[in-house]
Amino acid sequence: MISNKKFLISVVLLFVATYLCAQRSISGTVLDSETNEPLVGANILIEGTALGTATEFDGSFALDVPEGDVTLVISYTGYDAFYFPLGDENVVDIRMQSGSFLDEIVVTGYGTVKREDATGSIQSVNADKFNQGSITGPQELLAGKIAGVTISTGGSPGEGSAIRIRGETSLSASNNPLIVIDGIPIDDGGISGSRNPLNIIHPNDIESFTVLKDASASAIYGNRASGGVILITTKKGYLGKKVRVGYNGNFSVGERSGEVDILSADEFRDLINQRFAEGHPARNILGSANTSWQDEIYQTAIGHDHNVSLSGSLSQVPYRVSLGYTNKEGILKTDLFERYTYGINLTPGLLNNTLQLTLGFKGMSINNDFANRGAIGSALSFDPTQPIRDPENAYGGFFAWTQSNGQPNTLAPANPIALLEQRDDQSHVTRYIAKFQADYRLPFLPAMRANLNVAFDRSDSEGSINVPENAAFAFFNGGEITNYTEEKENTLLEFYLNYRIPLANMSSTLWGDIHGSASLPITLAKARMWLGQRCFSHQILVPENTSCCLYLGG
Repeated sequence: MISNKKFLISVVLLFVATYLCAQRSISGTVLDSETNEPLVGANILIEGTALGTATEFDGSFALDVPEGDVTLVISYTGYDAFYFPLGDENVVDIRMQSGSFLDEIVVTGYGTVKREDATGSIQSVNADKFNQGSITGPQELLAGKIAGVTISTGGSPGEGSAIRIRGETSLSASNNPLIVIDGIPIDDGGISGSRNPLNIIHPNDIESFTVLKDASASAIYGNRASGGVILITTKKGYLGKKVRVGYNGNFSVGERSGEVDILSADEFRDLINQRFAEGHPARNILGSANTSWQDEIYQTAIGHDHNVSLSGSLSQVPYRVSLGYTNKEGILKTDLFERYTYGINLTPGLLNNTLQLTLGFKGMSINNDFANRGAIGSALSFDPTQPIRDPENAYGGFFAWTQSNGQPNTLAPANPIALLEQRDDQSHVTRYIAKFQADYRLPFLPAMRANLNVAFDRSDSEGSINVPENAAFAFFNGGEITNYTEEKENTLLEFYLNYRIPLANMSSTLWGDIHGSASLPITLAKARMWLGQRCFSHQILVPENTSCCLYLGG
């Protein structure tokens, strides 16, 4: 018995000695190749394993590596991944270059993946491929850029769009895609007095769009994503970068591209005279004016847009602050859109960069003047021989068709200019979104990440519609006075665990997620593992309303 124990102890000691002899210790620093500043919390892994470390505040690191051919993989937010083959040296100096990492990865509901590793139908568009010109709404940047995504924007300034992914045409459910801004799902219902729920973001603050088209890619968001998902990522600051001030502005002039071909005043008179004999009442009510109602209701729309940003790194806290102002007239008279936007993003890394924090705040303040679109149809049907104004008329000085008793004729078209000028429709809308996100890489298991996402979205609006009593088109209703207010709040509490590890001798990565709200009680759910086209199910206990998936991506 004693001999057996001695034998086992000898084997263990021999194994430990062999293991220690097969290792060596290396040390070094990781620096920015341009500024020579140390990169704090850069991840250093031995390729093909989960063994690694992170750099200290001075960019230094120490790591035990096996003997033989070893390659270190160094990664850092905002920098290209760097592969460093180790030779015989035990002290290394590594310099990393900043890179456009968004060209290499795409954002999904579960985090980010390399574009070539993404499964399902996922497409992204970055800032350098956005539509250019006088852009007011964020959705205009994406129009025509992704196959299967149609975006139809209205003609009013700041107006929203009908967005359809793969031609969704449900009769009962919403066909709108779910919009997610920096991980926060946005209520597409909007608020009273608002033209477009996406107006909270200035287009110049957007870094990229990612469109998730199929069910597997959008499964994390549930039935809200039946029409697809559009993920919007806004711009942020980067660690180690110098202070940078940016300005983007434009001035625009808008004109209507054409008009409906209708009879002019002279052509209308000739038609009436041809069809009706002398003395007929139709001839008697012809006027002497020559009014082109389409020319009268439309205008040359002037607009200007400005965005100022400040980005950089304050000590170990990357930041980006932006302010925007937009003022645009509509080509339909009395239509006006005025917007103020502001935003701030802070992305510090703590605890040797194992704890990544994201603090964001976005807000807007919008003033709207809405034009009466009924004037467009009225301009096509109103008598072109009549004047715009009639000083002797009791209806605000605008010409109006009347009955024999002098009251307005409700069967006749309304004066298009009266519809525009006698209806005052205004609104004031404010909205802000506050976000806090914490992503922690567990020190005892570097391949495991815990992510907490908390957000608050609040909208307030107030508006009024005023039509005077003497407006012919509202005479029998005694005019109109309408005042409205609305408040809307949405909150988000989200937590998930992410495990990701490269598989040795395979161009694949095993990764998984446990995602959702952690509401009790605990219920029986299923975790799914995909291997090629085969699916295996395993029962596990997870909190209610959570989904758990393991993936093997290649």
